[in-house]
Amino acid sequence: MQNDPPPRNAWRRTEDALSDEPDSDQAPAVELNTNVAHPARVYDYWLGGKDNFPADAAAAEQAMEALPQVVDGARANRAFLRRSVRYLASEAGIRQFLDIGTGIPTSPNVHEIAQGVAPESRIVYVDNDPIVLVHARALLTSTPEGVTDYVDADLHDPDRILKAARRTLDFEQPIALMLLTILQLLPDDHHPYEIVRRLVDALPSGSYLVLSQPGSDVFPEGAAGAAARLSHGMPMSVTLRSHDQVARFFNGLEFVDPGLVQVHRWRPDPSDKDLDRKVAVHGGVARKP
Repeated sequence: MQNDPPPRNAWRRTEDALSDEPDSDQAPAVELNTNVAHPARVYDYWLGGKDNFPADAAAAEQAMEALPQVVDGARANRAFLRRSVRYLASEAGIRQFLDIGTGIPTSPNVHEIAQGVAPESRIVYVDNDPIVLVHARALLTSTPEGVTDYVDADLHDPDRILKAARRTLDFEQPIALMLLTILQLLPDDHHPYEIVRRLVDALPSGSYLVLSQPGSDVFPEGAAGAAARLSHGMPMSVTLRSHDQVARFFNGLEFVDPGLVQVHRWRPDPSDKDLDRKVAVHGGVARKP
């Protein structure tokens, strides 16, 4: 490794200055605004979690009124995460993961899946929701052989994310960059394609991009209604994208079969049934040549 790795079970909160001071044993103070819905907590509601508040539940329910399938999509996306990490760790030999837009931890998490295959795996989680930060310390642990780290940062600042990730990950070895249902929070005028390209360009050959995005072309009327209601209930807008628009994020990369598909159809488990149903989330895994 180029940099000295952090200690086992390392946990730290990355501030704007990326301080070199040692991690504190005390949990950081965070401020939660429970009166405004937040995407991570809305998603937690759809997954049946308990780490959400009335404002989150209200926004989630309003979206469900417009698109009842949104819950199925959230759960299918979570299953896609599990299958893609398992594939990368067991078949592709990936031992490093950069998960941006982590959300509230829902077991099994990336590190649990990856380290279950390869205990030496290193995982960096990135999010900017205070409640995710609270759970990061309690839940994002590690095997003795591996490392997990948490970075409190925003996807709008990829350079800061990369700088922080270098404390844990070796950027001369392949890394799996995970961007699951996060890019819908970046409208086109926030330059999402450029941000993804900046992140991918920093990765070495043999790395992978795992990406999913709510689609505009599956249940188009209901999806548009759900996005509008979420945009009204949260301090950020929701931007849906078509299959072709999502495919642009993978430009220059080599898709792993079956390519960009509705997430429940990406390498389904043998026990998976009802694959003919529709899920309004596109997802895929691709390798950097």
